[in-house]
Amino acid sequence: MRHSARLFLLVGVVMGAVVSVQTASAAGFGLYEGSARANAQGGAVVARADDPSAIYYNPAGITQLSGLQIMAGATMIGPKTELTTMTPMGNVTTESEDNWWIPPHLYATYQLQDNIWLGFGMYSRFGLGTEFDEDWPGRYNSYNAVIKSLHFNPNIAVKATDKLSLAAGVSAVWFDLKLQRKLPYSETQDLDMTLEGDSIGYGFNLALRYEVLDWMALGASYQSRVKETVDGDVDIQIGSTGAEGDVELPDMLMLGVAFEPMEKLSLEVGAVYTGWSSYDELAVDFSNPMLLGPSAVSTKNWENTWRYCMGAEYELSDKLALRAGYVYDEEPSPNETVDYLVPANDRQILSIGAGYKIGDWTIDASYSYLMIADRHIHMRLEDGVLDTETGNGDAHMIGLSVSTKI
Repeated sequence: MRHSARLFLLVGVVMGAVVSVQTASAAGFGLYEGSARANAQGGAVVARADDPSAIYYNPAGITQLSGLQIMAGATMIGPKTELTTMTPMGNVTTESEDNWWIPPHLYATYQLQDNIWLGFGMYSRFGLGTEFDEDWPGRYNSYNAVIKSLHFNPNIAVKATDKLSLAAGVSAVWFDLKLQRKLPYSETQDLDMTLEGDSIGYGFNLALRYEVLDWMALGASYQSRVKETVDGDVDIQIGSTGAEGDVELPDMLMLGVAFEPMEKLSLEVGAVYTGWSSYDELAVDFSNPMLLGPSAVSTKNWENTWRYCMGAEYELSDKLALRAGYVYDEEPSPNETVDYLVPANDRQILSIGAGYKIGDWTIDASYSYLMIADRHIHMRLEDGVLDTETGNGDAHMIGLSVSTKI
């Protein structure tokens, strides 16, 4: 009965956050916030991978976990940015709307045999939330863009040798898209256009962890591309039409090297390669060509990027651990196609956090401050984009995870 109560409590924590899974924190529309402990260390946990969030960062690491272990939680993300657009009436500065997005996470791991482990994760690797006043000068490109996703990811991990662990898994990825912009209708009136749709795509992942020495480990984890065929509708005041389009979510390669230079102190440096070149265009076919034509194509031509991270954890006592991290994250959208869906640039993240153990329970908390570099966006009137200066882009991120061994 006590074990069932623990499981019910943890699942309740994460399900309460599922309704707000959209967010905006990493370059492009990628997410890397897989747990509060990892957030506090800048995501530099690929080689350590020694708690249930290893499912997110490196499933091969679950071979370090005994029995049945469960983790649940979420990260609250509050982004903000300013766009100064050059209009015929002068410069206009517009702030993004205040929103908090909450991507959740839920993990479970189980040691099946001496050398075989099973794991399951529910989490989000992709999300976006960019909202402006619907009458702002850039409304003909976008005034609201929301992407939600959830990965459902079972894994199996094998301890091949005392030092080498391997893992593989499959993913079902729910992807939901909502894009809103205005269409010029007359000199005094705009039409509101809303595109909504969702899809389920499938992918796979592979991972390894190798203990080079007692104080040094290597980790690598690969997540495949996922093709999503989004099926939905476009609504305008004068009519509606069915819509369908393909989006190929990028693959990711996570790498890490972990060290324990002294007792109670662990360090890791790592990098994440994201294949954003898969996002070359956003093409939508319409079932009613009389409304908007047979199709619409928006060129993206995003570039592959690297995300560099480092993290540290110090065990102050048997119960309390202190953490810190740093991230430098490259932006994938090139100058030729950047728009108001993701009006961003390279980013840096500073993080701190702590973990506290109470019996069989562990509570992890983190705070991260994200800073976005300013950027100039060149005018492309055919896309509804004006000459624009971005500025004061940042985000506050608060993570909380609760885990237990059953």
